[in-house]
Amino acid sequence: MPELPEVETTRRGIATVMPGKVLRALLVHEPRMRWPIPEHLAQTVTNQVVQRCERRGKYLLIGFNAGTMIVHLGMSGSLRRAPINEIRRKHDHVEWIFDDARFLLHDPRRFGAVLWHDHRNGPVQTHPLLASLGVEPFDPGFTPLTLRQAFKDKKQAIKTALLAGDIVVGVGNIYASEALFRARINPKTAAGRLSLTRCTRLHAAILSTLSDALHSGGSTLRDYVNATGTPGSYFDIHAAVYNRAGQPCRVCQTPIKKIVQGQRATYYCPKCQAR
Repeated sequence: MPELPEVETTRRGIATVMPGKVLRALLVHEPRMRWPIPEHLAQTVTNQVVQRCERRGKYLLIGFNAGTMIVHLGMSGSLRRAPINEIRRKHDHVEWIFDDARFLLHDPRRFGAVLWHDHRNGPVQTHPLLASLGVEPFDPGFTPLTLRQAFKDKKQAIKTALLAGDIVVGVGNIYASEALFRARINPKTAAGRLSLTRCTRLHAAILSTLSDALHSGGSTLRDYVNATGTPGSYFDIHAAVYNRAGQPCRVCQTPIKKIVQGQRATYYCPKCQAR
């Protein structure tokens, strides 16, 4: 699944083009996504000016005067800029057409979403998909102390707690495994057992892992490309544990172990991340 670095990289790409431009057409070729694309959406946004391109968690927020389009890339989707005359590919379900630019939402599994939040219903942050999200990792409000307080009394494994997204958003499956390795924390450790010292290490590891991934354009998920159509490169080169089961740890040479937590694969070094 595209995670925060992939989504933020996409946001930065579309933000260099969309704001200030008139959306001449929204072409919906397949409305049957994770949730049906609203029938009125194309009519609502056609010939309207894009005001801003933002992100909340893994959701792209394309703002207009009347409301905000909420876009999710699903499990394997991408939003990329394409030549005006390029033939639409299979699984290109939605097109954003501007005078001199064209963007396509490509989503083979149709787990993504294109929804609408009317400003008459209040700030977009109150939308049900966004209202319960945790703090953004690069927000000043995300600190080791707030992390420790949020984990207090939680019995669930730290990896599972990170993936829930109600404490801090954007630390998805790949980056959670990598951050926990950098912090030398076993993924099976109960979140409530983490001391402030270990929360401080984890806080720093989350920020450094996400920063490194952003710098490199995100991971190389098989189907992921950014807004320019370029695949990311970070984890092909730099992954310490993710997808490396049985391979030697880059620090101690112990074979990396794989377990399943909450139906998601977790990778860790049993020596560097001893409980």
